[in-house]
This record gives sequence, C-alpha cells and structure tokens, in this order.
Amino acid sequence: MLWSKPDSCFLDLCKPFGIFRRWHQHQLLAASSLILLVAFAGKPTAADAQPFQAVPVTTTLAIAAPVVPSGGNLGIQSTQNFEQWKADFRKEALAAGVNPSLFDRTFAGITPDMSVIRADRSQPEFSRPVWEYLDGALSALRVRRGQMLLNQYADTLTAIEQRYGVDRRALVAFWGMESNFGSFQGNQSVIRSLATLAYEGRRRGFAHAQLLAALQILQQGDITPEKMLGSWAGAMGQTQFIPTTYNTLAVDFDGDGRRDIWGSPIDALASIAHYLQVSGWQKGQPWGFEVQLPNTFNYSLADGEIRKSVAEWIQLGVKLPNGASVPPGSEQLSAALLLPAGYRGPGFLILDNFRAAFKYNNSSSYALAANLLSERFTGAGQITSEWPKDDLPLNRSERMELQTLLSSHNYDAGNADGIIGTNTRKAIRAAQQSFGWPADGYPTPKLLEGLRNR
Repeated sequence: MLWSKPDSCFLDLCKPFGIFRRWHQHQLLAASSLILLVAFAGKPTAADAQPFQAVPVTTTLAIAAPVVPSGGNLGIQSTQNFEQWKADFRKEALAAGVNPSLFDRTFAGITPDMSVIRADRSQPEFSRPVWEYLDGALSALRVRRGQMLLNQYADTLTAIEQRYGVDRRALVAFWGMESNFGSFQGNQSVIRSLATLAYEGRRRGFAHAQLLAALQILQQGDITPEKMLGSWAGAMGQTQFIPTTYNTLAVDFDGDGRRDIWGSPIDALASIAHYLQVSGWQKGQPWGFEVQLPNTFNYSLADGEIRKSVAEWIQLGVKLPNGASVPPGSEQLSAALLLPAGYRGPGFLILDNFRAAFKYNNSSSYALAANLLSERFTGAGQITSEWPKDDLPLNRSERMELQTLLSSHNYDAGNADGIIGTNTRKAIRAAQQSFGWPADGYPTPKLLEGLRNR
C-alpha cells in the first residue's frame, strides 16, 4: 500500500505481509494507474494471516533474510540516536498542535521495534499464483461468515447504502478481505511501528506524516495509544486504514462520538463505504464479468490503458461464457480487459467498481477477489475457465533475469528490479511477437527459457 511503484502490483507478495501495498493504495490512485496484467497473487491482507484457506498453499514463500551490518543495528540510517530523534520529533509535533502531555504519555517507553525493520527489509523470493490467492480469499468459511453478517447487520447496511451508495455485499466483502470481518486487525502498536519507520530512515517522509496523523487521531479522542493497534506498517483496525486515510475518510456512523474502526463494526462498514464512494463506486452496477476471447484475438488489447465500451468489446468477439448476455444497461459502460494469468487463463471485462476496489488495494488479484466474494454471498461469482496451473509465476530472481535478457535483446525493460511494470510489459509483448506468440505481456517460464536460448 505504500512506497510501492504504481505499476508494481506484479510483486504483491514481495513486500512482507503485503502492507506496503495498502499504504500506497490509500493515495487514491487515479484510474490511469491501473495495472491489470497481474501475474501473481495480490498482497495478503491482515485477514489472510488467518488459517481459513480451503485449499492448501503449495508454493513455499522463501523470505530473504535482511542484511544486518556489523553492530547488529539492522541498517538503521539515522545519524541520531532514538532519543535525539524523538526530541526533535516532539518539537515538530507540538508545533503542529499536538498536546505536550499527550505526546509524552504516548511515547513513554517507546523504543525502535526491530521486527518492524526486519519486515521492512524482507523481500520474499516467491509469490503465490493468483488461483491460490483466490482459493484462500474465497474460502467457504469466509463466504458463510459473510452471509451471516449480511443478515446480522441488515438494518445498518441499509442505512449505509442509503448514505453512501455502495452495495452491501461489497461492503461486507471488503470487510472480510481486510480483517476477516474484524477478527484479525494486527496487534502491533501503530505509534511504535511508525516511530520506528520514521526514525529508521528509509521511509522517513511517509512514516513521519503518518505518525503525525496518528497523534492527531489520539488527540481527537477516537482511540487511546494502548488500543491503537494494527500492522507493522501502520495500517489500522477492521478497515486497515493508514492514519491519513483515517483522518480523511473514517466516519462515526453509530453516533457515539468516536470514529472507532477498531471496535465498532458499524463505523468500520460505513468507513469502507465512504472510501469506496470517493473512489468512484457506482451502486447497482456490475464490477465486471468473466469473458471468453476468440482464437484470433489481439491480446495486446489486454492493457489497463485501453478502454472500450462493453459493446465494442463484444464486436471484437469477446463473449460471456455459456452463451450468457451482459447485464442490462452494461453495453455502454467503459471497460478494460484483465487477463490475470495471461492468455491461457480466465479473462474479465472490468468496470468502474473494479477500479474502485483497486484503489482500496492496488492489486488486481485483490480487486478480483473482493468483487467475486461479494457475488459468492449469493451463490454466484464462480469462474468457469481453467487456470494454467502448469505455468507457475516466475520468482523474483527470474523476473530480474527476464528483464535483463529483454534489454540485452533490445527490448527495453527498464531497470532489472523484478517489478513487471509498464516498460517491462511492453518489452515482453515485443519479445512474444518476435516468437510468434500471443502478445499478452505476461511473464512466463517459456518466455524466459526462449530468451536464454536465443
């Protein structure tokens, strides 16, 4: 969510626990930054740490050990010790209007959290394929729990729908995706985590701003320091908002005078609705639908920057499975084509509500899972096409090698950083065309091997 490049959703699991994704997503990315050809699973949300998967995950996540310089300080880049940094930050916070006694009480006993620095520095080598991510996100247990909560909060959801214009099943689906309906919110001190990141130096500017925003939340009285818990990267509560997003979009819907995204499901649901509303959610519209493509289809059109009306896609031979028709009124809606696993896997036409989900978490796999989950509550949301399970995603080292080989063959892939962004996808398409393959921009072991042998 934070500090990730806008086109880096191929690396949804390359930031440990995925929270960096959520920090970036809360900047309300413009729709033009949608990156749709996602090879790997979306970053895990807080809820994904719960052992509810219906299908065992077979891919091993190999976490690279952080580099620890001599002296054991995990590479802290600050030129000050922590107490000096805290004294300087206190002056800044007080100048911003933070009450001195609140600051002193909040920071009493706070020290850098080495687990936060380790998490910050870790980079998983492997990522789960999108189909394994969906197996967990759409587990039968999560679906049943969501169905129960739709009934339990029916009256509240009606009021939220009327206020914010966001469909109830979507609200419950995002609630489930972010925190497993509030049951897993993270248990680390947000203040300590953000103070560590602001002091440690690599992400100083962002963490600094979030830490000041967290102090403002405390000063407003919505939560106490002891109860301000969340992820190691500062995402908080049942909604997994970062502090600046909380200050902008969290709401008090239960009327108790506090915007309590930690303890109040009502406030959490309404806050999610407010977020989706400002992200462009269109009530009553489909998020998209699965489609099948003709054999002669030009796969280079599967690009987030290419948008056509649903009717125009149909004219190109795109059709729904089993002879189904598009939902009434959808023909003129603007859509892009998503191929989460390349041309060999399922395809989807995605509309405004998919893009709103993408803004909540800039991962196409996440947006797909959240929207499918909302449909699963009514027994729909099944994918008919098969995933190419024999075509496992490239790991980080292989992606970097692919980028190096692409550039060496005069297909400019940019920096060999393992991030499959816009430049790399264009290079992949050019290489695929040179082999006479469908130019879907999807990185595969076959392409890597072809370039190795060229």
